[in-house]
Amino acid sequence: MAGRTGIRRVIVALACVAVLSACAAQFRNHGYLPTDEELSNVIVGVDTRDTVAETVGVPGTSGVLNAGNYYYVGSTVRHFGPQKPKVVDRQIVAVEFDSAGVVSNISRYGLEDGRVIVLTRRVTVSGDGDIGFIRKLFGNIGGLDLSQFGVQT
Repeated sequence: MAGRTGIRRVIVALACVAVLSACAAQFRNHGYLPTDEELSNVIVGVDTRDTVAETVGVPGTSGVLNAGNYYYVGSTVRHFGPQKPKVVDRQIVAVEFDSAGVVSNISRYGLEDGRVIVLTRRVTVSGDGDIGFIRKLFGNIGGLDLSQFGVQT
């Protein structure tokens, strides 16, 4: 009997450890951020897009406006139990280029520098209302003019 009690205690202890470990926060890193050492090798006014890509690496995002700046984005997301994941840290390194493709500035932004932008879906609303597909299909049958298809009536 004493052996069974010891085994039960071990099983209960392991179950408690498993339950408590499930409640621990998990942090996940996303993206790529160059280190300060790597960025110190990029010289403003000298380096170009190609040399930055060789020195620091290819960016995850580049701008489509202006001179096509490079943006390196890294995020840390906290997952805690059933709660919605939360971004706890975000860093953005922006390498800006002039019109000749030469580095003009290097900036670092944090989560505190940004603001939340709500993206909205832009959907074109058709003028049909709630007419279903079958109704549209049968609605067109009476509207056909056979002369359009080369049939003489």
